Amino acid sequence: MIITVAGFKGGVGKTTSAVHLATYLSLKASTVLVDGDLIKSATRWARRGRLPFPVVGERQLGKAVREHEHVVIDTQARPEPEDIEELAAGCDLLVVPTTPDLMALEGVILTVRALNEAGGEGRYLVLLTMVPPRPSREGEEARIMLEEDGLPVFRGQVRRLVAFRKAALEGVPVYQAKDPRAAWGWEDYREVGDEVIGRQ
Repeated sequence: MIITVAGFKGGVGKTTSAVHLATYLSLKASTVLVDGDLIKSATRWARRGRLPFPVVGERQLGKAVREHEHVVIDTQARPEPEDIEELAAGCDLLVVPTTPDLMALEGVILTVRALNEAGGEGRYLVLLTMVPPRPSREGEEARIMLEEDGLPVFRGQVRRLVAFRKAALEGVPVYQAKDPRAAWGWEDYREVGDEVIGRQ
């Protein structure tokens, strides 16, 4: 599978999602993460510690596709609508992470409408990330808003946890981070990964 992760706004967990989807897929088969972001966050994450898959630059995409069963692509932040159409056409699944705040949601809705108009329907899923803990209903309300607008949303969602920041600093997947709630973060991405595999 080729999974592309694209964020329309900074700070929505794009690289965190790419790293953890690649981690999940690497437990199933040979996986590589292609770092196409200008600031190379995934590459820096890998250099700080040890990830269970290689991270390569986008110029190595052709080789990565030939040598690995799964390829996860971390794209540059805030791509243009025409770039989104190409990204969706060039992968098996476009993962669109978004936080549940209104400004991020409105950006996703507008961009995805353009994608649907260009024939990209069925090629993407929206992933709610950094969802605040209960009693906040922000995640639930965001899901309702997206679904009412006709956007396909992952059943799983990713909680807002300090463990993800610690994992990035330590250069490891969240389940190896030194944090008491690290297992919760991995549980969230494992659920999302199950949905990705279920689409094969």
